[in-house]
Amino acid sequence: MTSDTASGAVHCGARRPAPAWAVRVAHLIPLAVLPSGLWRIALVAGLPIGAAARGAPVDPGLGESVYIVSLSVVSEGLALLALGLVRPWGEVFPSRLPLVGGRRVPPRFAVTVATAGAVALTLIWGYAAWGVVVHGNDLGFTPPGFTLLLACYAPLLLWGPLLLLLTVSYHRRHSPAHPGRS
Repeated sequence: MTSDTASGAVHCGARRPAPAWAVRVAHLIPLAVLPSGLWRIALVAGLPIGAAARGAPVDPGLGESVYIVSLSVVSEGLALLALGLVRPWGEVFPSRLPLVGGRRVPPRFAVTVATAGAVALTLIWGYAAWGVVVHGNDLGFTPPGFTLLLACYAPLLLWGPLLLLLTVSYHRRHSPAHPGRS
């Protein structure tokens, strides 16, 4: 992997380089997902974030806590996969995978999976935002706690559209029909 310092582009082997804006978007995606994960971990840690359910402070049990922390870790891990659309390690399946390990990731496969993920994320977080618009603070969070919740979850609305934008750039770079475009 080489980097063109003048343009900020990252070269992925023999492929056309990812444009600097795409590299920035790929790094922005995990940062957009991070606040919600930190909010969930603060909830599990018992920090005073104004979380209440029907007026009583939220106190997740062990099973719920494991689920909440796991959700945060998995979400951040999935967000970090966006970097594979602009980095060389995203061009080859890890060698530890049976049957496909060490082989080149077919661009059509990468585009299909990333597009499906982007559409799913857009629908999931769009639906969640619609629920907040329709129902508001239906769990009875304190006003500052609800504001913090919204501030931490609002960036998730960007995840799907940014991933789709990054996927289009990846597709253009890997498509012989569009030489030089990204």
